[in-house]
Amino acid sequence: MTPRQVLAIDQGTTNTKALLVNAAGAVLARASCPLTTTYPQPGWAEQSATAIWASVQDVIGQIVAQTVGHIDGIAIANQRETLVVWDARTSRPLCPAIIWQCRRTAPMCDALVAAGHNDAVVAATGLAINPLFPASKLAWVLQNVDGAADLASAGHLRAGTVDAWLLWNLTGGVAFATDHSNASRTQLFDTSSLVFSPHLCDLYGVPIDCLPTPMPSDSVFGQTIATASALPAGIPILTMMGDSHAALYGHGVREPGAVKATFGTGSSLMTLTPQRVDSRFGLSGTIAWTTRKGTVYALEGNITVSAQAAAFMGQILGVGDAQALSQLAQTVPDSGGAVFVPALAGLGAPHWDDHATGTITGMTHATTQAHLARATFDAIVHQITDVFEAMEKDIGATIPELCADGGASANAFLMQLQADILGRRVLRSDLPEIGAIGVAAMALNLSADGESDGKVTAFNPTLPAYDRKHARENWAAALEKARTHLKIPQSGAPHTDQNS
Repeated sequence: MTPRQVLAIDQGTTNTKALLVNAAGAVLARASCPLTTTYPQPGWAEQSATAIWASVQDVIGQIVAQTVGHIDGIAIANQRETLVVWDARTSRPLCPAIIWQCRRTAPMCDALVAAGHNDAVVAATGLAINPLFPASKLAWVLQNVDGAADLASAGHLRAGTVDAWLLWNLTGGVAFATDHSNASRTQLFDTSSLVFSPHLCDLYGVPIDCLPTPMPSDSVFGQTIATASALPAGIPILTMMGDSHAALYGHGVREPGAVKATFGTGSSLMTLTPQRVDSRFGLSGTIAWTTRKGTVYALEGNITVSAQAAAFMGQILGVGDAQALSQLAQTVPDSGGAVFVPALAGLGAPHWDDHATGTITGMTHATTQAHLARATFDAIVHQITDVFEAMEKDIGATIPELCADGGASANAFLMQLQADILGRRVLRSDLPEIGAIGVAAMALNLSADGESDGKVTAFNPTLPAYDRKHARENWAAALEKARTHLKIPQSGAPHTDQNS
């Protein structure tokens, strides 16, 4: 039976959002709860796993308080590649969640690449060995967190991405599963056989029985228990997808030919492909989603620090938040030659340099705070353009436009700048919770036209081709300087902070 109302949860890096969506695709209620990320050492990034779950309980309570009628199901979109590890007996995390942005395992990944394992890993997963993915994070936990290896030996260790953690809590530990889109981002999952690979688990020293059961994205994953949240018992969890995948689905994309970019803490660009693509230009072949109809593949590029760069620069300059920085940036026509490369946690796609550092080049006596503010927004759109251009090379075709979503996409100045540097039309979704819309659409079996409801704003490029070419050349030169660096020391010491 098709549900009439679905509670859609979008658990992101900076906040958790929730929507109540009906069978016509209309949003009936909204809720949001912020989250905090900590950076205890250079290259490290963590969140409290208990705070993640508490934020979900918070938004569920807000939605229930606004709801008239019965909630027929739950759909979950989640920040991807973030690892949560817990004790099955107590449901208590062993350590803080190691989020996707963390680079603590760079030395481990470098060693695996040097040992010649990268080709085999890419062949099985579509993903080049990198600290972004949970495989090396879980290996690090088993080696460094007190009690983790003993729990694994005793069969009591549970490890998964955020979707598996939320499902576990919603069902009171009855259900321990993940969907194929999230599993495909762990670097432990064979995207052809759709199972966690014993060979990859052996490579990383991970016991396969601590991992969740992988299932299609539109599965019935489990049912709520009454004590987990403000929801009553027996409500089915109908859909789970990684947030980037859910956003693509929310844009109504069902066939190859369209590209979406999420402007969030980091950014993900994704486009559907007829089969998994082995990228030649620094991107990843991955699973978009699986349904009863089969597996849908995608090509993706992940940017480590995207819109977060604006919050960072606003703090460094002491001018306030990203909105204040945007207002300052708009007081100058350009960056005055300054170029900011926000490699604050290395560089992601298509460059993949874990040791690159943030740099500002091209400054003179004439450089002002406004120029640095403008350089920050330039950096966001240049990084998107780098991935977009790599994507065109991989698929061998010109992509006519970019679909944009995510919190920072609400900034019209940024969207126009993106169109100008990209040289393509940008279509911004005016629905701020496009990931939640996507998983709700799958759970409700909405048509491709039923999600966005035509709520888009178009931004057309206006920058002359010569100026665009000059800006891209300056950016490329600055990138090379960011990659001429000293390596940041990485601590391998045990991490026993139990603030999880």
